[in-house]
Amino acid sequence: MLEQYERDAVIARQAFENGDTNYKALIEIYSGRKSSHLLLIKQAYQTKFKRQLDQDIINSEPPHPYQRILAALATSHKSHHTDVSQHVAKCDAKRLYETGEGRAGAIEEAVVLEIFSKRSIPQLRLTFSTYKHIYGHEYTKSLKKETYGEFEDALRTVVKCMYTPSNYYAKMLHASIKGTITDKTVLTRVMISRAEIDLDEIQTVFKYKFGMELRNAICESIKSDENQRDFFVALTSIHSL
Repeated sequence: MLEQYERDAVIARQAFENGDTNYKALIEIYSGRKSSHLLLIKQAYQTKFKRQLDQDIINSEPPHPYQRILAALATSHKSHHTDVSQHVAKCDAKRLYETGEGRAGAIEEAVVLEIFSKRSIPQLRLTFSTYKHIYGHEYTKSLKKETYGEFEDALRTVVKCMYTPSNYYAKMLHASIKGTITDKTVLTRVMISRAEIDLDEIQTVFKYKFGMELRNAICESIKSDENQRDFFVALTSIHSL
């Protein structure tokens, strides 16, 4: 059986297939894995596919704002920050406000990318928490202006994945299960990648938001493939053993 970092490397490679880069799969890796784990993913990616993951992201066509955000996160991971500072979080939260909803026009992208490239994921989470404490709402709420474009849309997804992962993944699972056609690719990716991390918490959020157990939703949606259904249901119990 593959190690988690090897599975992530495969997921990363699959993100570039079919001619349409799956940036959400890549964001989930870059914002949800520790720096040491991401390094193992990149090494496995290079060993297995003879390619550089960061370079594949940069070279992906057509260009998309996700690439710039991922490049910033890649730089942050290379810095190996460990300390978390409330003072830094407060300063960064104010900068995000002053260059975002606190001014007219588009968000100042350069400031966002600078912060993302210099701060660790835990530090960024503290910044978003501090932003809510100071301004009374989530940072993502400030990214919904009608005048905003692709960068703000991408940034909102990244922040949701990074700051409230259980909520993000619960919504992803619901969309994949309850869509007109069950998206088994998303379902498989999320269930396997989060099984050993926070699937219990995701299931709690799923039940709270959608009024049913995740395992029941899976059973209702996957009826033709019993083996696959049983596999996913077994994953929902992995932390209860």
